Amino acid sequence: MYETLPVLTPSEARVLGVLIEKALSTPEYYPLTLNALVAGCNQKSNRDPVVAYTSEDAQDAADLLCRRGLATEQSGQHERAVKYRTNLGGAYDLSHAAKAVVAELLLRGPQTAGELRQRCSRMHAFASVEEVQAVLDELAGRDLPLVASLPGRREPRWMHRLSGEPDVDADEAVPARPATPVGHLADEVAALREENAALRDRLDALEAEFRAFRDQFG
Repeated sequence: MYETLPVLTPSEARVLGVLIEKALSTPEYYPLTLNALVAGCNQKSNRDPVVAYTSEDAQDAADLLCRRGLATEQSGQHERAVKYRTNLGGAYDLSHAAKAVVAELLLRGPQTAGELRQRCSRMHAFASVEEVQAVLDELAGRDLPLVASLPGRREPRWMHRLSGEPDVDADEAVPARPATPVGHLADEVAALREENAALRDRLDALEAEFRAFRDQFG
């Protein structure tokens, strides 16, 4: 385990979040080629903010993560394309559930426990908000806390600490997100949205793999 936390750039945080997300949600397409990594970074779903990284942007961020020991390159004897995988779980001894929570915070910024439960479903199925809260409490209670709660809101929002200390003043300046509707219908809508997001993730991965395959013969 590492004794300090890195201070990741926004592009490093996005690349790391994508690597964790794809390892959990689409393991059949993992590790990721550079093309798949770019596609994952630039998704319009499950991302905040939406970005438009070039191959060079993703490559530079992946190289920095490799130097930090948070990612590794992989190339097989019969593979032309270098692939990338994350080492965050091993570096900080993270459970499957904890990796899902950290990935979601890396990809979409501060969120409540309820939002995390819905949005992590494609990576890990939490049985309740309380289960998510238990993971957050464990991550926050470590000697080297990986998450922190942001004060000043009716329902606490949580943020990862892999890009430095949370800017509380900046977060409080952002208007609060509308409260999630309650009831059976709202649960069904949320589940359908996450199912649709998971399908888009798989489609993005398939398109990236097809482009990589096509480029081999281009």
